[in-house]
Amino acid sequence: MNRRAGNQAVTAIVLAAGMSRRMGVPKQLLPSGDKTLVERVLESVGNSSVGEIVLVLGHAADQIREQIPGEGIRIIVNKAYQEGMGSSLRVGIGAIGSDTQAALIVLADQPFVRSATLDRMIEHYQRFRPQIILPTYRGFRGNPVLLDRSVFAEVATVRGDIGCRAIFGNHLEEIARLEVDDPGILLDVDTPEDLERLATSACLPGVPPTPPAQLEIRTPLREADAQSVQPELVVVGKDAVGIALVKLARLLGFTTTVVDAFLSPGALPEADRILHVLDFSLLPECGDRSFVVASRGQFDEEALEQALGSDALYVGLLANSKRSEELRESLRRKGISSDRLGRMHAPAGIQIGAQEPGEIALSILAEVVGARRRGEQKSEP
Repeated sequence: MNRRAGNQAVTAIVLAAGMSRRMGVPKQLLPSGDKTLVERVLESVGNSSVGEIVLVLGHAADQIREQIPGEGIRIIVNKAYQEGMGSSLRVGIGAIGSDTQAALIVLADQPFVRSATLDRMIEHYQRFRPQIILPTYRGFRGNPVLLDRSVFAEVATVRGDIGCRAIFGNHLEEIARLEVDDPGILLDVDTPEDLERLATSACLPGVPPTPPAQLEIRTPLREADAQSVQPELVVVGKDAVGIALVKLARLLGFTTTVVDAFLSPGALPEADRILHVLDFSLLPECGDRSFVVASRGQFDEEALEQALGSDALYVGLLANSKRSEELRESLRRKGISSDRLGRMHAPAGIQIGAQEPGEIALSILAEVVGARRRGEQKSEP
């Protein structure tokens, strides 16, 4: 790896210690073009203006180490990698020298982040000195994250698999959200299907993506429908539960809107509209709108903040109880009123013992219908 002269004040910590549970094999070594995923990540980081590169390994460390060019990279092994991402953050932060002012936390399963994006984050940090920089693409928050040294000690206390976002709520006034023209900050590899999809993606390095319309209307309202009040369900995210929600809501007569940056024109035909930017103000007026945030931790907070600021009849979050409470507290610190927070159903869904995606979607839709009917009763004279 031929490194160009870097900025010694900023160190890149590349987290590559994960167990690849959903992949079945060390995903760090899966092929991405003529390189492995981790090689592609290290190449992008190496071509940026970072100073030192610290690579944190864990699962299959020896196997991965054999594939890594040693020049310009310091390899640290996290022996407690099974404890989750927090343990790798502690190991990486602990390896940083005293002269380092900031760290870029880079994920080894995001091989398409551009070097120019890292440079832009470093430049923004050097200019404005925020404690945390979060890159966004079309309003969607992604990775990597840049951390000022002042938060290193706090990051070192993070436990489990939640990562850097565990501390975001404590630094709301010192977080800079930096919009970048790089879809790679949102693209990660968790399953073989992800890898296959990204292998033919228009978002690969060097191939500029074709931006769709901000709001893609697939099913225009008929004149008869326009005269009636048709309920709308807005689903943020497109995992298995989100897809099941859209399909079931369509059967129940809802207009369905999916919020996703990359959903292709032919995918999920049950969706009437696709919002390709995280900006709910672009949605047409609707007096009977419900939101379900199913983005699995990626941009939950941003979506909830917008949804709770609207007149939605229902706002639900697909998350466990711990994550739900973390978000409630963070939104409270942002000034969201108790009345509005009281409208948030988190975790979303009624208790029916749901386990499969379709069952979870059913439990959430039942809660949506209940909230709508109660709203109708309150509005009756």
